Amino acid sequence: MSDKKFHIQKEPFVISTDDGKYIGEHFGNASDGNSEISIAHMVAPAHWSEPFQTPEFDEYTFIFEGKKQFLIDEEKIILEAGQSIKIAAGTRVQYSNPFNKPCTYISICKPAFDFNKVNREE
Repeated sequence: MSDKKFHIQKEPFVISTDDGKYIGEHFGNASDGNSEISIAHMVAPAHWSEPFQTPEFDEYTFIFEGKKQFLIDEEKIILEAGQSIKIAAGTRVQYSNPFNKPCTYISICKPAFDFNKVNREE
């Protein structure tokens, strides 16, 4: 980033996935080297899921369209458009979209998302 007092992100860093999920990081480790916070536009396709993980960062999620399911310590939580959640660092969680429509949301991680600190289960 430059020394300007603002930066408009027009071209987020798109992270490749093999599960059909879209991740466009606007700010964070991958896009601008910011390790303190990351902000990403996400689209989870219908019937998508990923393994349980225990991240070393707080993650905030705001749902714009569709629904997203969270399994947090075996408790099932379903968020719909207009709802948000904060999941504290060190919490075991599984993210999924078992529904018939894609889910569009924003994810904010603090400190920034880091693949080495996600701790995904195999």
